Amino acid sequence: MEGVRRITGLETTTEGIPVQGMLDPDILTIMMRRAGAAPESIHLAMPAIQHAAECYYERVCPVLRDKHCPGVAPTLNRLAAHGVLLALVTGNLTHIGWRKLERAGLARYFRFGAFGETAPTRAGLAKAAIREAIGRRLVLPGAAVSLVGDSPADVAAARRNRIRAVAVKTGITPVGELRAAHPDLLLPDLRALRLEMVDGTL
Repeated sequence: MEGVRRITGLETTTEGIPVQGMLDPDILTIMMRRAGAAPESIHLAMPAIQHAAECYYERVCPVLRDKHCPGVAPTLNRLAAHGVLLALVTGNLTHIGWRKLERAGLARYFRFGAFGETAPTRAGLAKAAIREAIGRRLVLPGAAVSLVGDSPADVAAARRNRIRAVAVKTGITPVGELRAAHPDLLLPDLRALRLEMVDGTL
């Protein structure tokens, strides 16, 4: 909202927008369309808006160490200790995504990421992350890959890329909606995640 206001002067809100699972550029677009902006003006202003939003968030992002979902840090520790390659796939813009992880004390676990401006869809983000991992020879082609998320959009992205979909119930999506998306695994939280669930042996 602040990035939009600074660049366009428009007053916008995320109220009424189902933001979970969405990419930041899509959220920004919907906000501006609802405020009356024309598609062409949105397209032209988007790079500057994204930059302004990232700069603003990097300054104001609060400490998030007490905002972890259950089991996040121990699970990341365990996976990293077993040599599991961890990449972030998020709809957030790059600097916002990394800033959140830094403020949560979790950035060190992730080797790289795919972010909201990387591709037009969440499936495209997952594809980009897989391509980067293979291109950097961090994994071999055909290696077991899992996408862990808390929204039906994450499950759909995994399906589109033919990788394992691991859903956790710690997001805002109702459990029934997660179950209806038919993930390969549906966990109460990350404390239930085991190594064999993501290494292809299960």
